[in-house]
Amino acid sequence: MPRFEPFAGLRYDPSVPLDDVVAPPYDVVGPEERAKLASRHRANSIHVELPLEDSVSGLDRYQTAARLLSSWVEEGLVRRDAAPSVYPYRMTSPCGGTTTGVIGALACEAPDGDVVPHEQTIGKDVGDRLELLRACHANLSPIWGLSLTEGLTKTYEPLGSPQRTATDDAGVVHQLWVIEDPVAIESISQGVAHAPVVIADGHHRYETAVAYQAERRTARGGAPGDYDLVMALVVELTEAQLSVGAVHRVLSEIPPGMDLLDVMGRWFDCELAGSTAEELAGELVRSGTLALITRSGVWALAPRPEAYSAAGSNLDSSLVSLALEQIAGLAPTYRQDWHDAVRAVTEGGADATLLLRPITVSQISSWAHERRRMPPKSTHFHPKPRTGMVFRPVVE
Repeated sequence: MPRFEPFAGLRYDPSVPLDDVVAPPYDVVGPEERAKLASRHRANSIHVELPLEDSVSGLDRYQTAARLLSSWVEEGLVRRDAAPSVYPYRMTSPCGGTTTGVIGALACEAPDGDVVPHEQTIGKDVGDRLELLRACHANLSPIWGLSLTEGLTKTYEPLGSPQRTATDDAGVVHQLWVIEDPVAIESISQGVAHAPVVIADGHHRYETAVAYQAERRTARGGAPGDYDLVMALVVELTEAQLSVGAVHRVLSEIPPGMDLLDVMGRWFDCELAGSTAEELAGELVRSGTLALITRSGVWALAPRPEAYSAAGSNLDSSLVSLALEQIAGLAPTYRQDWHDAVRAVTEGGADATLLLRPITVSQISSWAHERRRMPPKSTHFHPKPRTGMVFRPVVE
C-alpha cells in the first residue's frame, strides 16, 4: 500500500510575506504572469519553479534555479524545519468551498503499484522537470493525490491557527499547518497506506520523480534515498473535499467542406438551441448539457445509446473523442473556463467549441477502483495548491 512519510521541509522565514512569494503550478503560468510574479519579490518561488537563464553569469536555467534556492537558504529567507513533519494544507475559495489535505512524501511506485494515474497524459517531455530536480535537489511543488481511504481527513484535520497563510490573485486563501508529533504522523501514514492513491494533478512531475528514482538507484547500486519519494498533497476522495471542473475542447482548422454537425450527428442527437452563443452557452452549462458552439449557432448534444457502448465509457471526454477521431489530424486545444472557450469561437477565430460537463467524484472513484485511466484532459481540479508553501529537499 502507498508509503507516506514526513520530511523536514524548507519554508519561507516568517519575515517574508507569503503572498509575495507563492506562485501557481509551473504548467499554468504563462510569460506575462511569470513576469508579474517575479517582480513581487526577489525570492518568489517562480524564480526557481520556472527559472530563466542568467546570461551575465553564464548559468543555464537549472543552474540558476539551484543557485537561487541555495542563496535563499544561506540568507535565511528560506529555513529548514527542525524535525520531520507533515503539513496539513487548506484551500478556501471566495465562495466558501474548502479543500483540506496533507503534504508529505509519497513513495514512487511501479506502474502496477498503489499510486494510480487517474487519466491518460498527452505526451510531454519530462526532461525539463528532470533537469530542474537534478540541479536543485528538491521537490519544488507538490503533486496532488486522491486517497481512497474513507475518513482520512479526520487524521489530519487542522487544529488551532495555521503556521502560514497566503491569498492568491483569485482570492483563494491557502493555509498551512505543521505536525511534528510522531504518533499523529504515524496515524496519518497508516491512513494513507490503507488504500491506493490516485494522481489527480501532477502526472508529469510524478513521472519525473520515478525517472529520477531509477537514475539515482542505478548510480548508487540500488541504495534507497530521498529520491524514492516525491512531495505530494494527499486529499481524501470525497465530494466534501473536491471541486472538479470540466475541460472544454476548442477546435480549429477543421478541413474545408467538412460538416461538423454531420460528424457529431453520427454519435449524438443535435438540437439547435439558438444563435446567441454567450447567453445560450451559459444556460446550457448551468443545466448540465453537453453543447457544440459554432459560428452559426449553438447545439445541445444528447449522446445516443450506441455512443456509450462504442466508447466503452459514460464520460463526456470519451464520447467527444469518439466523434473527433473521425477528423484526421485534428488537434483540439483545451480551456477550463467556458467563457474563454466560447470566446475562442466568437472572437478568436476558432471553428467550434465543445462544452463538456464536469466529471463527478463518484465517476472518479469508480474508475479509480477499477484502475482505469480516463482520457486526457478529463478533469480540472481547482483551486490549485501554491508553489512555495513548502519545498522538500531531495538529498542522497
